[in-house]
Amino acid sequence: MGTIVWLGSEVMFFAGLFAIYFTLRSAAPEQWAAESGLLNVPFSLTNTLILVASSFTAQFGVFAAERLQPRATGWKPTQWGMVEWFFITYAMGAIFVAGQVYEYAMLVSEGVRLDSNAYGAAFYLTTGFHGLHVTGGLIAFLLIIGRAYSVKRFGHKEATSAIAVSYYWHFVDVVWIALFMIIYVLK
Repeated sequence: MGTIVWLGSEVMFFAGLFAIYFTLRSAAPEQWAAESGLLNVPFSLTNTLILVASSFTAQFGVFAAERLQPRATGWKPTQWGMVEWFFITYAMGAIFVAGQVYEYAMLVSEGVRLDSNAYGAAFYLTTGFHGLHVTGGLIAFLLIIGRAYSVKRFGHKEATSAIAVSYYWHFVDVVWIALFMIIYVLK
């Protein structure tokens, strides 16, 4: 229940970021047209698909946790446990964050910086806070994986923790889909 309440507050936080983005965008539409042309949409779409795919692997990890299966019983993906699925989710999330860092480096080289103009400020604030949330999710996955290795018996308490982390991860993915649509598609 606490996770759901906390995610509700996160919805309000990101709603504020979206409001900032739209307000600045409406104040300088020509700046948005020029600066958004520098975005590498195919690269960002690929990065987005990786993040969205990670929600599926996280959910497969939840299914394993609900079966009280922390680790693999064989080599086939149908036999993988929560730990294996969460490691894959972690890797995909880390790839996403690395992709964001690469995109930032490319945009900075093009002159789009946090302090360059309203577009830079809005872009880096919205995507940067999302990136911090993804990084927080990655840390949470490592804690859940570590907990699965440290307990003598994987039980409902550990499965519930895995489910709570998956709620957060799905939330972060949905927020990114909205950000991607607003920043990259609706230029």
